[in-house]
Amino acid sequence: MKVIFAGTPDFAAAALKAVAAAGFEIPLVLTQPDRPKGRGMQLQASPVKQAALELGLRVAQPEKLRGNADALALIESAGADVMVVAAYGLILPQQVLDTPRHGCLNIHASLLPRWRGAAPIQRAIEAGDQETGVCIMQMDAGLDTGGVVSEHRYTIKNSDTANEVHDALMEIGAAAIVADLQQLQREGRLKTVKQPENGVTYAQKLSKEEARIDWNEPAQTVERKIRAFNPVPAAWTQYQGKPLKIWRAGVSPQNGRPGQVLACNSDGLTVACGEGALTITELQSAGGKRMAAAAFAAGHSIAAGEVLG
Repeated sequence: MKVIFAGTPDFAAAALKAVAAAGFEIPLVLTQPDRPKGRGMQLQASPVKQAALELGLRVAQPEKLRGNADALALIESAGADVMVVAAYGLILPQQVLDTPRHGCLNIHASLLPRWRGAAPIQRAIEAGDQETGVCIMQMDAGLDTGGVVSEHRYTIKNSDTANEVHDALMEIGAAAIVADLQQLQREGRLKTVKQPENGVTYAQKLSKEEARIDWNEPAQTVERKIRAFNPVPAAWTQYQGKPLKIWRAGVSPQNGRPGQVLACNSDGLTVACGEGALTITELQSAGGKRMAAAAFAAGHSIAAGEVLG
């Protein structure tokens, strides 16, 4: 069975490697164009491109698909039975959706219809969801609205960051798509379940500004945001007029003026919120390295009574 693969980040690269290891023929891999990254802003290939080249697969990197006659012709010439899509980053026009014999399957990191859209992992943690997962979905023209082929659940631990949930769902998604492709190969079709109309939520893209900590919010809300935005875009506040990234923290029962430092000791840096407080255990100053909050505080003479933000 011929499988076109379309994806860009690590989440997708894991699935590509799994599909290849399962023995499926992959005549074409689609991924985003190389982008400048790092301090030197050097062009870097996406994780999917790197994986595809290591596997000796043909790679195409169109800027867009809609109205791109060359890209559409390339997809059609691959003669694929199905296309697998995972965090590709480009909208698939109807012509592309209709080209493979069995359509396009998407690996989506949520339990649909909850958290359709761009940032499902982060929004699930931010909202305090106790459970998330992966859905393999038959794609249609809507935003993550297609029928669900299979659903795979994951329990979010109280300490889970977005990075940790991402890695867990990455493994789940890779195994899930292989299993569904194998079923498609055996049976020649996949059953889908229509998504319910109730319970639809949308996971909007993340922004650096929304990751700025509002100390007037309850400590539990702030703590979830810190985990949700770890590693990107990273929750942050201000200290002495400069940004201060907060990587890990725990809820404390203390109270005080929002943003006020209540204690600074070996346990970390305890800061009052609108309700309760947070004990910050890991942070990073502008231009500095991630470190234990106690070590940072010792080097910066932070005293109780100072205010962050």
